[in-house]
Amino acid sequence: MLGKDHPDVLSARAQLAVWLGEAGDAAGAAQALADLLSEMVRVLGEDHPDTITTRNDLAGWQIEAEDAAGAARTYEEIREARRRLLGENHPETLAAWGSSAHWRGQAGDAAGAVAVTEQPLEHMLRVLGDDHPHVQVIRQNLAHWRKEAQGCTPGPG
Repeated sequence: MLGKDHPDVLSARAQLAVWLGEAGDAAGAAQALADLLSEMVRVLGEDHPDTITTRNDLAGWQIEAEDAAGAARTYEEIREARRRLLGENHPETLAAWGSSAHWRGQAGDAAGAVAVTEQPLEHMLRVLGDDHPHVQVIRQNLAHWRKEAQGCTPGPG
C-alpha cells in the first residue's frame, strides 16, 4: 500500500477529480481539486510541477462551475508560483497575471481588474515592446475593464 500522501496516490486523486468534472460535475471537480491542493502543497510544496498542474486544473473547473472569483484567486496563486519559478517577466507568469485580471473582472470587480491589468502591461512593454500583439491584447483588456469600472456598457453592433 502506498499511503494517502504518496505522489502516485495524489496524482490518481487529481485525475479522478478531473474525470468528475468531465462527467458533468464541475463544482464537484473544483471542490475535489481544492481539497487535494492543500494536501499537495503540504506533501510536495507550492512550486512542485504537480501542485501547479493541479492549481491550473482547479482554475479551469472553477470557471466551468461559474466561480469567477475563485478562478481569479487561483490564477493569482498560479502567477505567484510562476513568478517565483520563472521570473516576473516570463510569458507564463504574464499570462497567469492576465487570467487573474480577466476573472476578477468577470466576478464583478472591474476596478480590481484594471489594477491587476496595469501591472503586467508595464512588464510587457518593457520586455516585448509597444508593438507586440500581446501588448495590444492587454491594452484592449485594460480599456474594456476601465469602461466597465466607469459603468459604461458597449452599444449595439
